[in-house]
Amino acid sequence: MNKENPAHIHVLFVAAFNAGDIDSLVALYELNAVLVMNGQLVEGQQLIRNAYKSFLALRPRMTLTTQSVVVFDDSLAVLHGDWILEPALADETGNTTRGLSTEVVRRQPDGSWRFVIDSPHTPR
Repeated sequence: MNKENPAHIHVLFVAAFNAGDIDSLVALYELNAVLVMNGQLVEGQQLIRNAYKSFLALRPRMTLTTQSVVVFDDSLAVLHGDWILEPALADETGNTTRGLSTEVVRRQPDGSWRFVIDSPHTPR
């Protein structure tokens, strides 16, 4: 899968997330992107960075499977993905969680895609 495919952002997201690479993770979001975290809107890269920082410190492991991609006008796309989040091996008290995400991504001038809206907990 190449960067021209909107679903490629899922591959990049999982790689950065599982590596605990906060810089690469935040770079996947537009400057004024919105992340829905615990029902609250987290707006802009700096606040998104803060939201992920404490979460990534727990070192969870994610798998993400793209379920659908709808592209509009070759510049916007809606993605749905099934995800599984497992606690770090050292975290014996953690639980495995599952969910469905919905994201809006926009094509950038270099052909890559960035999150505009990221809602990781879509009701089924």
